[in-house]
Amino acid sequence: MKIVLAPDSFKNAVTAKEAARAMRKGFEKILPSASYVEVPMADGGEGTVQALVDATNGRFLTAQVQNALDQTVSAQYGILGDGKTAVIEMAAASGIQYVDAQTQNPLITTTYGTGQLMAAALAQGVQTIVIGLGGSATNDGGAGMAQALGVRLLDVDGQVLPLGGGALARLARIDTTHMIPALSRVKVVIASDVTNPLVGPNGASAVFGPQKGATPAMVAQLDRNLTHFAAVIERDLGKSVAQILGAGAAGGLGAGLLAFTDAQVQPGVEMVVAQTGLTEIVRDADIVVTGEGGIDSQTQYGKTPIGVAKAVKQVNPQATVIAIAGYIGAGIDVLYELGIDSIFCTTPGAMSLAKAIEATEVNLTQVSENIARLIAKQH
Repeated sequence: MKIVLAPDSFKNAVTAKEAARAMRKGFEKILPSASYVEVPMADGGEGTVQALVDATNGRFLTAQVQNALDQTVSAQYGILGDGKTAVIEMAAASGIQYVDAQTQNPLITTTYGTGQLMAAALAQGVQTIVIGLGGSATNDGGAGMAQALGVRLLDVDGQVLPLGGGALARLARIDTTHMIPALSRVKVVIASDVTNPLVGPNGASAVFGPQKGATPAMVAQLDRNLTHFAAVIERDLGKSVAQILGAGAAGGLGAGLLAFTDAQVQPGVEMVVAQTGLTEIVRDADIVVTGEGGIDSQTQYGKTPIGVAKAVKQVNPQATVIAIAGYIGAGIDVLYELGIDSIFCTTPGAMSLAKAIEATEVNLTQVSENIARLIAKQH
């Protein structure tokens, strides 16, 4: 019997790798002779670098970069086991964790540090850069990222614009002559499940700006600025990014990547499935176990458990797909129609969130053992 363990992280509790190991411990207690393969997963958000490095036996590197508030911080990125692919979470440099209620200001926050991480990866000689978009504190359309990579954003006097989305109103010309040459030779994969365009009522500023501290007046200003940025991009670079689905991800960083690199947007979990080789691994599996911290009706929209289930059923429809979660919400019936065969909860009874998080690893092992007992009865 082949059992593949492909969970996401359980947020604030265990990494995807730790979750897979906890599951395996429970299964092996009852099914010691089964063949096990651990494939840590993610969906492009938090934990993507960790999952992909773990799954491919890659390595972690650290770079000194500027955070969303232009302060120097250490940020981690990964090189996958092939040695040719870098994986970056934009939040590592430009994430919401760097601001608070007093300092959040999407007029000045910047993706400059994300560009610095990309430059660090390019210096390693990689051929592909995977960038997970999520958890951003920014709304600059990827302008800071571009500036870190050598792009000059100039005003009417030929002066370089300051960082932040608030300055884009003064943009007169884009100069790419000093852009890092290696950037034109790499493939960039944008891992994101956000389908919002850059501008408009469903754009980056209107939908995500308020979460980053934008007042209604700021939202209107930022949307105007991004509209202007997109117009200059189209005039100077010949690329139309304003209404591309996904361009509004991470405060418009999606648009910036599409404008200044040879980038393609791919749903996060599909990207992780491809990078880990999960489809081939599950082709002869009997049982596939996935999961994450919470499962509910929203799981169907590109979250790891449903991404794993779809990948499995495409190549091995007879395999049983089991999902485990710390919390099970409403509307999960739809997931049974999309490839998940059964869903189990780790929490054995009423307890505080803090206690449930603390006991996640133990509870994962216990519920996995219980599932294994059922499987053993059937075999």
